[in-house]
Amino acid sequence: MAGEATGRQWAPLPASADDVVADFYSDMKSIPTKGMLDALLNARVGDVQKGEDPTTTELCQRVAEMLGKEAAILLPTGTMCNEISIRIHCASGSELIAERSSHIINFEAGGPAALSGVMMHSIDGEFGRFTAEQVRAAYRPVSRYAPETSLVAVEQTTNLGGGGIWSLEELGEIAETSKSLGLATHMDGARLLNACVETGVSAKQYATGYDSVWIDLTKGLGGFAGAVLAGTDDFINHAWRYAQQWGGGLRQSGYIAATGLYALDNNLEQLARDNALAKSIGAQIAPLPHISEVLPVETNIVIFNLDERGPDAATVVSKLRDQGVRLGVFGERTVRIVTHIGVGPEGGDLLIKRLRALLEE
Repeated sequence: MAGEATGRQWAPLPASADDVVADFYSDMKSIPTKGMLDALLNARVGDVQKGEDPTTTELCQRVAEMLGKEAAILLPTGTMCNEISIRIHCASGSELIAERSSHIINFEAGGPAALSGVMMHSIDGEFGRFTAEQVRAAYRPVSRYAPETSLVAVEQTTNLGGGGIWSLEELGEIAETSKSLGLATHMDGARLLNACVETGVSAKQYATGYDSVWIDLTKGLGGFAGAVLAGTDDFINHAWRYAQQWGGGLRQSGYIAATGLYALDNNLEQLARDNALAKSIGAQIAPLPHISEVLPVETNIVIFNLDERGPDAATVVSKLRDQGVRLGVFGERTVRIVTHIGVGPEGGDLLIKRLRALLEE
């Protein structure tokens, strides 16, 4: 049964909400394909905590090489990848620099504070990105009165920044400045591969200069669970300890790893199609009535704002959901659309048709 967060607790949605024709709420709404499920059923597995799961070992070695790191670990979620990285890089009472709209700040239930005693230093960037100069300005000189700045975190691609892509030059400047200040660097690579297929730049190139980085097996890759965190051997050794401590220790994880290997072999071209569909949707939404802004569409996320004369975001999303199209509310007048393997051009056409009719009422 479908459900969504309601504030104080989770609650199921009405049964009618299950009749979704095109679900653009998130790329985490994608469902594994038959080929991926076949790979899962045929996976060779063992107890990963004893080093006995060959499929997990293969995936971790492949992702570590892909990201240019020494080692990697398969974890249940990308949030756990972020939080373990923060715990390793930062001492309790220290401070992390990130863009104000980032996932770490907004969607991890205060994890840095709760799990690691780490403060957030929010930077106001542009479309989810910030500059090396802003990092230098945010850095606190050592003082017994102030928290110690420890880590700089970036998202590739940006989430609430509309799927924006950091350039190699931007990332390099952030990493170089951070290192000159003695700071660790972390990349939330939930949608890193969307950037790779869009630009032709390799994941290894993007990850250069970053002490830890991860990719998600859900979202665009279409799996049902899992993310792979990479770094040095020592970093991953520490990550294993926190995975155990925080309940992220898996057993026959090869079933999850098999979906990741299948996705890396078969679903990367799908990311290019997702990016193209998002751009098409964004271009068609821009001229519609009551659309005040569409953020630049670079990958698979479309974020648009509604003007004051038209319906608010909650009304638009609710009415479209009743018609089988699901989007996300991300502000009083802000709506997010995310393309993925579960929706194609037909779904995009339906979205535009029903959104246009609603806004022209």
